[in-house]
Amino acid sequence: MHSYPAPALARVEEMTSAAAQDPARAVSFQGAPGCNGHRAALEWNADCLPLPCFSFEDALDAVRDGRAGHAIIPIENSQHGRVADIHFLLPESGLFIVGEHFMPIHHALMALPNPSGTDGPFKAAYSHPQALGQSRKFLRERGIVPMAYADTAGAAAYVAEMGDAEAAAIAPRIAADLYGLKVIEDNVEDAADNMTRFVVLARKPLDRSAMAGVMMMTTFVFEVKNIPAALYKAMGGFATNGVNMTKLESYQKGASFAATRFFADIVGAPGDPAVDRAIEELAFHSKELRILGTYPQERERG
Repeated sequence: MHSYPAPALARVEEMTSAAAQDPARAVSFQGAPGCNGHRAALEWNADCLPLPCFSFEDALDAVRDGRAGHAIIPIENSQHGRVADIHFLLPESGLFIVGEHFMPIHHALMALPNPSGTDGPFKAAYSHPQALGQSRKFLRERGIVPMAYADTAGAAAYVAEMGDAEAAAIAPRIAADLYGLKVIEDNVEDAADNMTRFVVLARKPLDRSAMAGVMMMTTFVFEVKNIPAALYKAMGGFATNGVNMTKLESYQKGASFAATRFFADIVGAPGDPAVDRAIEELAFHSKELRILGTYPQERERG
C-alpha cells in the first residue's frame, strides 16, 4: 500500500477498509484510485467495492487470498497490443476467467495549476507504459519525454506530490479531480477508437448452468510438441469443426527460446461437440493445454 504516492494513500486506505468489510463484493484492480482499472471495475459491476492494488500480482493475490471476490485486469489494447506480463501471470495465478469487459480509453494531459495562468512547457509526462504508447505521437510532437510509472492515476498522484511545474501526467480525467491537478488537454490518445479489453477473474470457474443460451468465449494456453508442423496440425481441428478462433498469440516460456507457448481465444464452450472435438485434437498435438476460463461474450467477434 505504501508504494503509492502520498496524495493517493488516504483514498487507497479508505477503499481497502471498505472492501475488507465485504470481500465478496470487492473487485481488485491494478493502480491507484482513478485509474482505468478503477473505472472498469465500476462499469463491470456498479455495486462492487473497488480494491486498489499496486501491481497486477497484488490484484490477483487479493482474489486468491479471499480479500476480493473478483479481479479485473487489462489484457490487450486495440492500439498498443497486449499488456506486458499478463500472458505469464494469468496461467500462473490459478484463477479462472469468468467475464470480459471492453472499455473505450481516453487520456488527458494534466499538471499542477500554474499561478501565472500559463500551461507548460512540460519536459516530461509520467504514466503507465501502455498509456504512454497510446499517446506516443502526441508526446513526440510536443517534445515531451515519456516517463514510465506503475499506473496512470498513480502517475497523476506522483506529479501532485512532486510539485514540479514542468512535469505532467497522462491519466483518466477523473484523476485530475482526485489529486488537484489541472487538465491541460483532453483525448491525447493517438487513436480516437482506443479500446482496452479487460478480463474478470475468480477463484472458481463459472457454473455451466450460467452458460445456457449465452454466446460464450473460451480462453486457453497451450504448448505444442516439438515436431514439424505441430502447430498446423493442432489448429486443424478448429477449422474442420467450424470453431472460430479469434485470438492466437505466441510467447516464450523461460530464457532458452526452446519452448513457445500460445495464448488463444475461441468462440464457444466445452460441452459443445464441435468445441470438444477441436480441443481434443489440440490436446493430442500439445505437450500442455490449460483452459483459463469460459465466460459470456460481451462483444460479438467477426
